Formats: sequence, structure tokens, C-alpha cells
Amino acid sequence: MPGKVNPVIAESLLMVCAQVIGNDATVTWCAAAGNFELNVMMPIMAYALLDSIELLAASTKNFAEKLVDGLEADRERAEGFVEQSLAMGTALAPEIGYEKAAALVKVAYSKGQTIRDVARTKAGLSEERLNELLDARSQV
Repeated sequence: MPGKVNPVIAESLLMVCAQVIGNDATVTWCAAAGNFELNVMMPIMAYALLDSIELLAASTKNFAEKLVDGLEADRERAEGFVEQSLAMGTALAPEIGYEKAAALVKVAYSKGQTIRDVARTKAGLSEERLNELLDARSQV
């Protein structure tokens, strides 16, 4: 498919996680199967533990180098998602009341608008106050 980004690095780490979970189950079972303070399962326990350590070391290094290093957020796009979020209406509730804020959210949803756009015309708040209330950074 044209333009498809193949997530093989992330998928490979998920496969490693699956193997490590299996190794953990092996260690847990072996520890439970030990009798009389003599655990004949010790070799497979050691193998599973060392296998997990090697897999995690190699895969996390690969994940960091091939996927995480140099990764940057698209701030403009992320801010657009925040602005379009209907959850932004929650910030208006203390100022205009829950019922009115909920009504604005319903209008925004039905018209495909942002809370800010609807609130500009229907909330009765100044632009300055609206910007203060809908500043996503202050809501963290």
C-alpha cells in the first residue's frame, strides 16, 4: 500500500515482551515445582532468565536506536487535536455552570465545531477569559 509505514520495530519489541512473559511463566512454574530445597528445575530457570535479559537488552537498544532516537512530536497537529477535543468543555463548567457547558459541548459535537468556536458566540465570555479557561497547558 503506498505511503504505509511498517511498524516492525515496535512489533518486534512486542514479540520480545511475549517471549519474556513466557520465560517468566517458566521461572514461576519451576520455582513452584522445587521439592525439599532441591530444585532440579534450576537449569531451565537460569536459561529462561538469561534469555530474557539478552532479549530485552538487544530489543530495547534496537527500539531506542531505530525508533525513539530522533522522534519528534508534531506539536501543531497535537495542539489541533486538543483544540478539537470536546473535553475542553469541562474547563468552562466552573465559570458558566455544568448545564450550559454540557449544552455547548452538544452543539459543538453536532455542528463539528470546536468548543472555543461555539463558546465565543454562546457562552457570554470575553475572548480574553475564554482563552484563559481553554488554555490546555493550565489544565494539566
